Amino acid sequence: MTELEQIELAASLVYRHMPPTPQYCWPLLCERAGTEVWVKHENHTPIGAFKLRGGLVYLDDLRKHRPEISRVIAATRGNHGQSIALAARVHGLDAVMVVPHGNSVEKNRAMAAFGAEVIEHGQDFNEAKDYAVAYARKEGLHMVPSFDPLLVRGVATYGLEFLRGAEALDVVYVPIGLGSGIAGTIMARDALGARTKIVGVVSEGAATYALSFEAGEVVATNTADTIADGLAVRVADPAALEIIGRGAERVVTVSDDEIKAAMGIYYTDTHNLAEGGGAAPLAALLKEKHARKGLKVGVVLSGGNVDASVFNPILAQSAGG
Repeated sequence: MTELEQIELAASLVYRHMPPTPQYCWPLLCERAGTEVWVKHENHTPIGAFKLRGGLVYLDDLRKHRPEISRVIAATRGNHGQSIALAARVHGLDAVMVVPHGNSVEKNRAMAAFGAEVIEHGQDFNEAKDYAVAYARKEGLHMVPSFDPLLVRGVATYGLEFLRGAEALDVVYVPIGLGSGIAGTIMARDALGARTKIVGVVSEGAATYALSFEAGEVVATNTADTIADGLAVRVADPAALEIIGRGAERVVTVSDDEIKAAMGIYYTDTHNLAEGGGAAPLAALLKEKHARKGLKVGVVLSGGNVDASVFNPILAQSAGG
């Protein structure tokens, strides 16, 4: 089976539970960026983020090959957790999600609403992940990783939709958390034989993938302090980095101020909510807009799950200025 056939098979599984998401060319965004801009609306999935695709594919495979497993666990900042929680409910599995202290209240509530037990531990994602691994070993749960070939294949379905729905994109900006989104977009691009360049986007406050891409090896950071919680990772995944190193043109950084501005712009120009990670690609495009004139550019709005307490001040500032 070719890689394209594998992605299409994954898509048929995903579409049992959700329709393809749209890609729109918003005139006000085009005016602002000075070029043709297409937005992939992964904020329109049943969990408000792209991650659901990977969770559905991963747990479907788990149920087929490991039917004895009844409980799963994952570390998350929220969207991966919602994905696994919903997919676990579909497959009749119990799910435990480990989040760091101070995690998004509304993402925590959403995971619980899908039926997951939510445990708070650690000060950031990496500490939560270490705890989840130990908890899984102690209690006999199956640990669902945040990066895995099955997760990548699942989320590659949005890349397939995007590159087919907005034909001949010159470049696509994709946010990088642990890397499944950009790896899936690279997979879809290569499977289609497209010539689209792919640019990864990270926060300046969580720059492990930018530093690692430049160095050609994993470069960890001491902190991951950013409004974009989905990008708040201190240590790049080696498997993800290998794919990004081969398939991405480059990885760029954006500041929290640039991310906040893009969050406000998404609302004023398209009336869509964008969380920090979801707005980062637009922030990168606007930062580089003078180099993108005359091109057909795609940006992935990977999720819209932002707490009201975070977004309200941003909206107020955007409306005021």
